[in-house]
This record gives sequence, C-alpha cells and structure tokens, in this order.
Amino acid sequence: MASSPTYSGMPAHIAIIMDGNGRWARARHRPRVFGHTQGVKTVRRVVEGASEIGVKCLTLYSFSTENWTRPKAEIAALFNLLREYVESDLETLDSRNVRVRILGSRTGLSADLLALIRRVEETTKTNTAFDLNIAFNYGGRDELLRAAARATSAGHDLSDMEEAEFEKFLDTAGLPNVDLVIRTSGEKRISNFLLWQAAYAEFVFTDVLWPDFDLSDLQSAISEFHLRNRRFGNLEPSEVA
Repeated sequence: MASSPTYSGMPAHIAIIMDGNGRWARARHRPRVFGHTQGVKTVRRVVEGASEIGVKCLTLYSFSTENWTRPKAEIAALFNLLREYVESDLETLDSRNVRVRILGSRTGLSADLLALIRRVEETTKTNTAFDLNIAFNYGGRDELLRAAARATSAGHDLSDMEEAEFEKFLDTAGLPNVDLVIRTSGEKRISNFLLWQAAYAEFVFTDVLWPDFDLSDLQSAISEFHLRNRRFGNLEPSEVA
C-alpha cells in the first residue's frame, strides 16, 4: 500500500509552484532576471518561516524540464541563482538542522552544478528538523519514467509491484506524500509537478506573485487547507448506506 495521508494538524508536506517572477519584474519595468532574484529572497523568507510555524517538509518548484525552452540567458541566470542560493545558505541551513534534497534529472546539468548538488545533499543528509526539497530540472512524468527504469534495473516486475515499493524509487523516497500544493500568481495548473506525490493533495491558488509571497500568505493557505474535507475517495459516514 502507498504511504498513509495526513488527516489533521499541520500538512506533513507542502509543495509550492513558485510562479509570477517575470510578471512581477515586468510590472516594475525590469528584466525577468530581476524577478527571479527577488524570488530567491522569498525562498529564504518562506523556508525560514515555514520551519518556525512547524512545517516539516517543503518542496519548491524551481526549474522544470519544460523550462529549457526559455531564452538561454534566462536559463543561465536561473542556474546561477541556484548556485548562489546553495553556496550562500548551505552553512545556515545545515546549522538549522535542515536536510536539503535536489529533485529532478541530472541530465543537462554542468559538472560544477552536479558537484554542488552532491555537496549540499551530502552535507545535510543526516539533518532531521526540516526537509527542504528543491525541484530543479524536474518534471513529474520524467520522474515516473526514471523511477520505473530504476525499479526495473533493480529486478522488479512493474506489473505486480506494490505502490509503497515503487515509491522507494521516486526522487522523494522516504518523504511523506504531499498534503498541500500552493501555486502563486493566479494560474490554476499543476504543470507536471509531483504527479504521484500530489495524487490526494489539496490545492490552494493565490493571485499573489511569488516575489510578494510571505509567511502570512503561507499561513492563509494552511488555514484554507484545514477547512477542506479530505475524504481520499471515501464516502461521508452519512452517505454510507
């Protein structure tokens, strides 16, 4: 069986589609890169705030497999921002007992970026207070294909494989499935994000652009989550004949 969902209390795993950096910059007559830079500041603010209010697992959608179609200069800027964030914040994250995991394919990433990913994951792998996952060069369909390939290589027959066993081959192996997905900027799409893990997640869409997103917006989304009736495909007791 698949891992059990959380029925009450703080969402066990919150995932955020960080959208609106470009629109935020355009509204200020600045280049898109300026919006991405401000977005990194929001990442710091949200990671720290989420940990303080009791969130234990947070996944941020940073760069998708589809983002390779963007202008090369913007892609290079996004890669540099990941480098800068990890290099500047690694010591702080480690001191706060945060385990960092980079989700996604390693295909197409430079040798120095791969080395940086290995360093951050190795440095923080024994930390236990908070799980921060950055989905970079990530796509949900790609993850499922990679997981299936890994499972097959390990000798598993996918036709009779249990869900819990298959989950061990996902990028998020060992983490709880997603309870709450938040998307900023008013868009209402999942955009190939955590397709397996968010199968029974609640979704909250906000018009706030990512650079403007703060702890109060996160708390509002969590409050809305608490108002939801999560049945996971089951009937209400009153509906059972």
